[in-house]
Amino acid sequence: MIRPASFSLNEQTAVNNHFQNDSKNYTTQEIEEKSLFEFDQFVIKLKAQEINVEVFQDSLTPHTPDSIFPNNWISMHQDGTVVLYPMFAPNRRQERNVDLLAHLKGLGFSHYQTVDFTNGEDSNLFLEGTGSLVLDRVNKIAYAAISIRTNQALVNRFCKLFNYQSVCFVAKQTVNGERLAIYHTNVMMCIGTSLAIVCLECIDDLAERQNLKKHILDSGKTLLELEETQINTFAGNMLELRNSAGKAFMVLSTQAFESLRQDQIDLIEIHAEIIHSPLYLIEALGGGSARCMIAEIFLPRKDFVKE
Repeated sequence: MIRPASFSLNEQTAVNNHFQNDSKNYTTQEIEEKSLFEFDQFVIKLKAQEINVEVFQDSLTPHTPDSIFPNNWISMHQDGTVVLYPMFAPNRRQERNVDLLAHLKGLGFSHYQTVDFTNGEDSNLFLEGTGSLVLDRVNKIAYAAISIRTNQALVNRFCKLFNYQSVCFVAKQTVNGERLAIYHTNVMMCIGTSLAIVCLECIDDLAERQNLKKHILDSGKTLLELEETQINTFAGNMLELRNSAGKAFMVLSTQAFESLRQDQIDLIEIHAEIIHSPLYLIEALGGGSARCMIAEIFLPRKDFVKE
């Protein structure tokens, strides 16, 4: 997780991230203080459940207002591969920090190779990490909502390199009466070990909707369907984590949690304990939530001893 140095609304991403809302009620200092408080409280809640969290402090220069969302520029894999991704907003490309990889190596994580997709930016082709790709790492399926930030050719390239099957579709949300493309797949679906949480209502094409549902059920997962109104409060932006004892947790924001019905909460709790934390300002200005704030470290660790 990246602790921000100068979090603010990013006008370069707001053009197609319809979850972002400018807040005129806070000064710049108040935004920085409140976003840091929300970030720190989230980390405290994760660590309280013995979830290993590595926090990296962002720097003031270059100015990267969205550095709090590292999952868009990097993904880390069990074979020691790190993938770097091409991003839509020019000021987000400055978030890519190779020093982070050196730091992880110092913590005992092994990094054997880097796959670099960032030259896609030269052709305006984008694939924004695990925002664009919702990965079922066990069944090797990559789910992707195609949009300006999720190029299908790059999805296919990723799948070929990592031997994944791609399941692509178009997801939309209603904005001022118009059906517009959702900017990231991970705001409308989450894939856990045994539970998939998806807003099928966001997929207008019924054949694509049925195809997504079939792949989820065929992979052996229980399906929890969300409503589009719940997506608007970031209920789709969840992530399953495990602590040092292997216990599963479903992580989401308090706003997302409060949008869930009791039957949905009960179903999630069959599969994982829920952790929620208030992220109201980060969600409003950043247009991302709990899942976006976490880049999972699947790299092998040298000091790991299997019991």
